[in-house]
Amino acid sequence: MKIFVTGAKGQLGRELIQQGSKDGLHLQGIDLPEHDIADSASLKALIEKYSPELVLNAAAFTMVDKAEAEPQLAEAGNHIGPANLSEICKKQKVPLIHISTDFVFDGERRTPYLPDEPMNPLSVYGRTKAAGEEAVRELLPRHLIVRTSWLYASNGANFVATMLRLGREHKKIRVVSDQFGSPTCAADLATALLSMGRQVLKNDGPWGTYHFCGSGITSWHGFAMAIFEQAKSHTALAVEEVEPITTSEYPTPARRPAYSALDCSWTTKDFGIVPRLWQESLEETLPNMLARYPDPKES
Repeated sequence: MKIFVTGAKGQLGRELIQQGSKDGLHLQGIDLPEHDIADSASLKALIEKYSPELVLNAAAFTMVDKAEAEPQLAEAGNHIGPANLSEICKKQKVPLIHISTDFVFDGERRTPYLPDEPMNPLSVYGRTKAAGEEAVRELLPRHLIVRTSWLYASNGANFVATMLRLGREHKKIRVVSDQFGSPTCAADLATALLSMGRQVLKNDGPWGTYHFCGSGITSWHGFAMAIFEQAKSHTALAVEEVEPITTSEYPTPARRPAYSALDCSWTTKDFGIVPRLWQESLEETLPNMLARYPDPKES
């Protein structure tokens, strides 16, 4: 299977390339600064040259707070780029898997969101991602939109990496406790996406919008507590107290949904994919992450 992967240098993109190669798949990855999915002509030439069976869009402008100050960059990466991909894929008769986010929801619910719930984003990031989804739906019938949440990987910048760094440096850390969601390991998401890709190519569907995230719901504070509890079984940390705080005590330029857990039951029903407990995925990923932050006393 030949797959064209955008955002290949990101957390998810790297996992897709690594896992796909292990599975004997043929993957061609692109990313900034060499290639920009907002550049339609260049993108078209690349896809025509590679002639993939499937395009997987893991590219996005994911700096949520920066998007408030630079909305044109978020628009290019999250809306114009997916629209370009959809138009090219339609002409080339190639299906597209497009990755989206829990930030398309407003967080007013207190039960996990199903894929067909109305979108109502609170931020520039969320609005541009929602616009990207709508472009894909409008332009390309043979598509999967897969929303995920609270993504982390052993590579790149993410919440787990930040907590490990802070846990080395500080005895007390303050973490928001009134925002709830589901942590997702990028390796798990990559495995799910490649499986979905195989199935839709084999069966010509099902197409539409789905969710994939870690199983279980926690707060950022609960996530941090689990990170430190698991990490301390591997190494020494300086952190002694993790203080729960409210969103209002930690103001950010972009508004976050207070509750953005995603219901993955459609993914299980249609693709047979059952997400792991987020704690299990974290435990498996942490050793590699800890290697990035060695104990200063041992160095």
